[in-house]
Amino acid sequence: MNAPGIIRELSLFRLKRSIILGVKSLWMHKLRSLLTAMGIVFGVCSVIAMLAIGEGASHEAQQQIKELGSQNVILHSVKPTNKTTAGEQERSLILEYGITYRDIAQIQATVPGVLVTVPSREVKDFIWNKTRNIDGATYGTVPWFPEMRNRAMVRGRYFTELDMANRMPVCVLSKSLARLLFPLSEAIGDTVRIQSSYFRVIGIIADDPAIAATEGAENEGAGENGDGMEMMIPLTTLEDHFGEVLFKYRSGSFEAEKVELHEVTVRIDTPENVMPAAQAIRHILERNHKQVDYSMVVPLDLLRRAERTKQIFNIVLGSIAAISLLVGGIGIMNIMLATVTERTREIGIRRALGAKKKDIVVQFLIETVMLSGAGGILGVALGLAIPLLITHFAEMKTIIEFWAPALAFSISVITGVLFGIYPAFRAAGMNPVEALRHE
Repeated sequence: MNAPGIIRELSLFRLKRSIILGVKSLWMHKLRSLLTAMGIVFGVCSVIAMLAIGEGASHEAQQQIKELGSQNVILHSVKPTNKTTAGEQERSLILEYGITYRDIAQIQATVPGVLVTVPSREVKDFIWNKTRNIDGATYGTVPWFPEMRNRAMVRGRYFTELDMANRMPVCVLSKSLARLLFPLSEAIGDTVRIQSSYFRVIGIIADDPAIAATEGAENEGAGENGDGMEMMIPLTTLEDHFGEVLFKYRSGSFEAEKVELHEVTVRIDTPENVMPAAQAIRHILERNHKQVDYSMVVPLDLLRRAERTKQIFNIVLGSIAAISLLVGGIGIMNIMLATVTERTREIGIRRALGAKKKDIVVQFLIETVMLSGAGGILGVALGLAIPLLITHFAEMKTIIEFWAPALAFSISVITGVLFGIYPAFRAAGMNPVEALRHE
């Protein structure tokens, strides 16, 4: 065998010998080694679990925003609360505000990239099925509403352009409303009543994405605040049955409002044109309205903000977990320094028998890497289990990214190396003669 081969064989023998000595040393103090590794275990576990929880929460928020449509701009009519409006309301008894057909016509005519608009009016009142009633919202809208708002039909059909042109008294119920209004019978084909108007149920539509997340939670108070209790009818039918002015009688009070459109969804041709189109729409509304009686939601802008929030959230959670790893690393350094002191005589004997400084350094580094590596493996296993338990028992979505366990384990090993360097060099730097005299 040539000289390089012999040197390589000797190096491998020394490394193998150092690993065996490291394992024996750690095994002789099993409890101390376990307790030392626990800091790394919880640090790695917290990195994976916190990132999984943060990723899950962020994913749910982004999904709800995406359901609104990344190419949509959503306009809402908002009841003004300033003093001027209050004085006008007292004089006219009818409060007039919100988005108008004139606004929509100007948006379609002047804003480039507008593909289609979805106008809707809203009537909030009790929806009746014989003697059973639910406090909900009735929307007069257009046949292409489900496609624009990503709402799938569960059963039956949505009303058509022919239904709208003929002002047919038909309706589509949300899944939650149908379940509460018709708990023991089939809703499709039956009729429901709002005030003195009757409508035939022709279909059941999926709940709004923001409400669907809580659909599985059965509680006695469901629907008391109107969340998810929606009924859709043709816009022309709503205008025929309820007129331009909407009247509301509740608990001895009387309200009269004239709102042409409560909500309008504007679809833009490409995501790149959404923000410029939103700016143009805002300019039109500011010019047409003397007061701010509207609001505008741009899901694409909300999505970008959610992504930025996610990054900040991950940084914060990662920093907290990094502190845990730092504490674990300090624990490893502390124990290794104590070990060096305990094994001073052993180090002196090894040096006297011909061990080099690098052999001592390698031995102590191997011990710290083995401690941190074992802690990393246990931490990864625990970190993968905790998000699954949270999802199962707390019904909270968690997402474990493929890189999170690898990153956490790598950090644990690096932590062991960094915090093991000083004790290893301190051990290697001992004077052999003084080490042999140590008792």
